[in-house]
Amino acid sequence: MCRNIRTLHNFEPPASEDEVHAAALQFVRKISGTTKPSKANEAVFQRAVEEIAHISRHLLDDLVTVAPPRDRETEAMRARERFARREARLAG
Repeated sequence: MCRNIRTLHNFEPPASEDEVHAAALQFVRKISGTTKPSKANEAVFQRAVEEIAHISRHLLDDLVTVAPPRDRETEAMRARERFARREARLAG
């Protein structure tokens, strides 16, 4: 999976529209192999981003879990710790 696409399910507060759109954009960039489409492909690229964002929002709204919602700050701290451990392994 693309490292820039973050888990958006089961957070408090729920994922914003901007976060869902950013994940859709990263997905389309990944599968299209381009970060900026040509003028000829710009409309199809943007339509794909909008459609994927739309269906992703439906997915997030419809998923069910019994787990308590995750805290964004706690998850960010854990990610920083994982990064620091990975960097330490690479350096040593």
